[in-house]
Amino acid sequence: MQTIQLVGAILFGLALLHTFAAKSFEILSHRHPRHAGLFHLLGEVEVVFGFWAFILIAAIALLSGGEAAVHYAESRQYTEPLFVFTVMVVAASRPVLDIMERLLLVLAKLLPMRVELALVWFGLALVPLTGSLITEPAAMTLAALMLAPLVFRDGMPEWLKYGALGVLFVNVSIGGTLTAYAAPPVLMVAGTWQWDSAFMITHFGWKAAIAVLINATTVTFMLRKHLRTPAAPSAEAAAAPAVPLAVTAIHLAFLAAVVLLGHHPVLFLGIFMLFLGFTQAYQRYQNPLIIKEGLLVGFFLAGLVVLGGMQQWWLQPIVESLPPTALFFSALGLTAITDNAALTYLGSLIQGISAQSQYMLVAGAVAGGGLTVIANAPNPAGVSLLRRGFQDESIGAIGLLAGALAPTIVAALAFLL
Repeated sequence: MQTIQLVGAILFGLALLHTFAAKSFEILSHRHPRHAGLFHLLGEVEVVFGFWAFILIAAIALLSGGEAAVHYAESRQYTEPLFVFTVMVVAASRPVLDIMERLLLVLAKLLPMRVELALVWFGLALVPLTGSLITEPAAMTLAALMLAPLVFRDGMPEWLKYGALGVLFVNVSIGGTLTAYAAPPVLMVAGTWQWDSAFMITHFGWKAAIAVLINATTVTFMLRKHLRTPAAPSAEAAAAPAVPLAVTAIHLAFLAAVVLLGHHPVLFLGIFMLFLGFTQAYQRYQNPLIIKEGLLVGFFLAGLVVLGGMQQWWLQPIVESLPPTALFFSALGLTAITDNAALTYLGSLIQGISAQSQYMLVAGAVAGGGLTVIANAPNPAGVSLLRRGFQDESIGAIGLLAGALAPTIVAALAFLL
């Protein structure tokens, strides 16, 4: 083991501790206004891994020289952070969100229940399952923006917010397994193990759908007494011009193009530039784009890529040495402290891994995808969009873990039984 690998593991551990302490820094920012800026920066969960990634690059420069540090940084694969940033901004644009809300409102009125109850259920069940078509980051963005005024608001008990957040994160993680291209941990192995969408829906998808429906129905039932009729649009929103069908269709085409070209950053970033130009040309039909939130999430994921690249030396031996059932539970636990896509990627490198072990590794990785902010790539997007609805405008790692435990158990049982 090289010194730099040990340093990388230590810094990764410190970054994990920092994510658990992020809410404490937010509290300190309110108690010590003189240094509120610094504490607020350290309390931004999205900043954590990018911050520690810079420290790692500086450590490599000190130990091995500047050229080695630059080479390591440039050797990482940043397609996923770039894609999540791009798809977040496009999916959260007013025309896409507007058509999604209209469609779900029509469906909600058809169900024999209160409209707000049906909308929450759709946001926690149907939208996460659509992640198998539009990708998990896009589904997370749409679900978070839809649920924010209904669930993640003042007046809702904090413990119920964490329960709903845990269900949302778990359901998005497993809801993308109906196809072979939408969930990052599946994407890492699909080509190597020759898993297509037919394989995914017969081995994973139907089980995931059952777990999603159980989780969403349970937490919606728990929320029912605290839900209120959706607020009427503000005067400013009511005065905004209606989005023409042609503009909506063009936005949906941009979203589809980004999803289809998700493995080709040069192309989807080019599409994104065209999208930005179109939103400027038709600004009267737009709300402010979530550029800042998207950039923070991309920064977080890029930092995770840089720090995670140094963890293979201790992670891979664990993955290689375990029998299938032990591998499932180990993957479920390890996912909480490392991105589940990185975990399945390591599994794809193992020569001669059995079909049962392949299934158990991916099942454990997606089942544990809601336990922490770093467990699944779309989670930072959800945190960025929803944290203002929580106390101190910060989401606590312990609260998220507690909220995700029950839906994680449901998902694990669905995949095992």
